[in-house]
Amino acid sequence: MHLPETLVEQYHAFTSGDAEPAVPRDAATVILLRDGASSPEAYLLRRQTSMAFAAGMYVYPGGGVDPRDVDAEVSWVGPSREEWSERLGVEARQAAALVCAAVRETFEESGVLLAGPNADEVVADTTGEDWEADRSALEGKELAFTDFLARRGLVLRTDLLGAWTAWTTPVFEPRRYRTWFFVASLPEGQRTRDVSTESDEVVWLPVADALAQADAREIAMMPPTYLNALEVVQLASVADVLADAAGRRVAMFTPELTDEGEGPVLSVPPEVRPLLEALDG
Repeated sequence: MHLPETLVEQYHAFTSGDAEPAVPRDAATVILLRDGASSPEAYLLRRQTSMAFAAGMYVYPGGGVDPRDVDAEVSWVGPSREEWSERLGVEARQAAALVCAAVRETFEESGVLLAGPNADEVVADTTGEDWEADRSALEGKELAFTDFLARRGLVLRTDLLGAWTAWTTPVFEPRRYRTWFFVASLPEGQRTRDVSTESDEVVWLPVADALAQADAREIAMMPPTYLNALEVVQLASVADVLADAAGRRVAMFTPELTDEGEGPVLSVPPEVRPLLEALDG
């Protein structure tokens, strides 16, 4: 797929020798979904234009792994660390950190918490002042996520997450991430809130509408954001998305650049190429 102009500029800076490849940092992102009138809707945040990475882009909740996300004592239900290791294609300790980061970042950036008092329940409401104080402390790195769960007597509901894809930022990006994408359904009773300090707008959009707006250049999306949405829109409901995710085993994909005569083009995973070709056709 063709690159936004900002990425083309970064590509030329890299190929000219003016930039060296950065070491990627591990990150987790959650495609938070709810059922709409006819298809799934996704929760999107527009990143502040002042941000150093993906400025002005519409993204899913997510961010970098905090070293404190790894804790053997964290209360955990659902697929085991070893099962997540197999799903995500990493060793068990790293898989645990990614799952914790996915749940923590979703809470920090949307107020939605995929945790509960036991394996059968999920927190019903996180809108109170005490919840907001904890969310703010997590976002400011003043509170470790594992300590937050332990203090509130909560267990991590890893069964509410599904593995989706994994992308490494291209070598020409000055800030690089190895990002594992998850999917999750908005828990019953919980509400998203515009709380992230890294965004200036949040919105629930039917996934098909988000893609159409990106195609019309009404909103800007990074290629992984767009292509993940393109896969999600093939499915009729959130339950279908989660069922699809249950059978996925994620392989990390690093885009490369080719020139097809109309400027640099970013390569895409082979499984999504037919979807793009169908759009062009």
